Formats: sequence, C-alpha cells, structure tokens
Amino acid sequence: MRNLLVFPGQGSQHIGMGKTFSENFVAARDVFDEVDESLSQSLSKIMWDGDIEELTKTENAQPAIMSASIAIFRVLENEIGIDFSKIGYCAGHSLGEYSALVATKSLELATAAKLLKLRGISMQKAVPIGQGAMAALIGSSIEEVEQLIRCINDQSADLVCNVANDNAPGQVVISGHIEAIDAAIELSANFGAKKALKLPVSAPFHCSLMQPAADVMSEALGESNIIDPITPIIANVNAKPETQAEKITELLVRQVTARVRWVETIKYAKKNGIEKIFEIGAGKVLTGLAKRIDSTMDSHSIEMPDQIDSFILV
Repeated sequence: MRNLLVFPGQGSQHIGMGKTFSENFVAARDVFDEVDESLSQSLSKIMWDGDIEELTKTENAQPAIMSASIAIFRVLENEIGIDFSKIGYCAGHSLGEYSALVATKSLELATAAKLLKLRGISMQKAVPIGQGAMAALIGSSIEEVEQLIRCINDQSADLVCNVANDNAPGQVVISGHIEAIDAAIELSANFGAKKALKLPVSAPFHCSLMQPAADVMSEALGESNIIDPITPIIANVNAKPETQAEKITELLVRQVTARVRWVETIKYAKKNGIEKIFEIGAGKVLTGLAKRIDSTMDSHSIEMPDQIDSFILV
C-alpha cells in the first residue's frame, strides 16, 4: 500500500494555525522564521495574533497556508521520519501545489514564499474589485455544471464563466465575471444544483480572467530554481503525475487560469494503488473531500501536534 500526501489551499486559513508547532518544535519555528525573513514581513504575527481579514488577504493567505503546511511537514520529518519510498504521490489544492513542491525538495521554502506572495498580489490585481465573482454549486455534477456554463456562454459570449474547482461529487466552484456568475446562480436549479452560494472572495480565481496574473507568474517562475521532485506531483491542471521540473513550471503557470481537478486527482491516486491519504496543514477540507470522492480511502488530517502519531506510512 502506498500513501498520498496532500496540502491544503486558500480557505483553510485561520488565526493560530501552526502556532502550537512553533511553540513546541524548533523545526517548525525555523520554517516560520525563514518565511518571515524571506518576505521581510512578520507573516507569523499576522497568522497568530492578527485579524482574520488581514490573514485572509490573498497575498497573506497563500504564503501563510504554505508555511503552516511545511512547518508541520518538517516536524514529521524530524520526529517520525518520512520514507519517501512509501509515498506514491504528493498533491496540493491550488496554492497547496507549491507546498507539495517544497515537501518533495523541488522548490526552496523561501522561493515558494516569495512566489506565493507575488501570486496573491497578481491574482488580486488581475480583475478590478467588483467585476469578478465565484460561486459554489452544491448538488450538480461536473457534467451538469459544464452544460450550465455552455448555456451562459451562449447567452453572453463576451462574459467569462469557467469551472474553477471540481472539488467533490456535488461540489463544483465556478468563476468569472460577476454578471455571468449571477446568471449561472439563477439557472443553477435547472442543472441539478440544490444550492448555489456566492463565495466571499476578492477575485475570480482559476478562470481566464486571471491571465494577467498567469503572465506575471510565468516570468517569476521562469527565473526560479525549480528542480525535479523526489516524489511525483499530481498536478492540478491535468490530474497526472509529473516528475520533470520544466513541465511542472509550465503547469504552475497554467494553474492560475485553469480548473483544479481535485476529483480526478483523488481518483487517479486510488486507481494507481493509493489507499491512505494524509492532509498536512491547516484545516480538514481535503480530508473531507477525499471521503466524499472515495469513502474507501483512509484519510487523515495532521494539523495539531497530538495528531503526529497518526502519521504512519505503510
């Protein structure tokens, strides 16, 4: 049996995340210190003592979530030991893919923090506030949502409406112009949705409106030292394992505008011998999604020190 390590994305942030690890383990404290130094910012103070609105700002949330994941990962390495031969794949949800790359020695921690800070800033700047939106469609299949989007596009060809996240059966997130998202919400009940919720986000992530941010990241990633990971990364863009730095870099750029194929990611892992999933970082979002995608998979969340002992690679 092999294991899948997954790393959470935006939305998992909360005040205090990673603090108990920093207080109890030097390895974790070193991670937060390095991130603070690389950003010339006391991000850890925002994470532990700040206001949730400040932490939730995209430019703060993205490096903060990554640093919490890697702090926990480094503690697991030091306290338990990680045998990478027992890890089939790593994967991360959106920004979590950067965490996965740090964990697999493909990307240095300080570089990842700077890239995620830039990613957050450029994504926020890509679309003026009030012009974009995102919504979660609960109950619709991915096929029904794709039909809904075709309907919206037929009505208004100049408006963008894309699938942003295929998170789990019956949980699909769409992104685009606010007018298109509002129209999709209006029609969603005709396409299987039991509920349609507009999300409290500051920009329409993972849609074609993010192309200006993708251009910024293309340049920044091209100047970054990314090497081949020691364990394959199942990429968000194609839900396939990648091991070559050049391809991973290309997919990280495309990821900014492309959908997160999380259902396909978990299904691929299951099909290829993965039976156990460990979510490393803040929250339990990915653990819950994994159980909805395939209830036969053994899923665990490692977000507090008392959960370290449950990290057993078989």
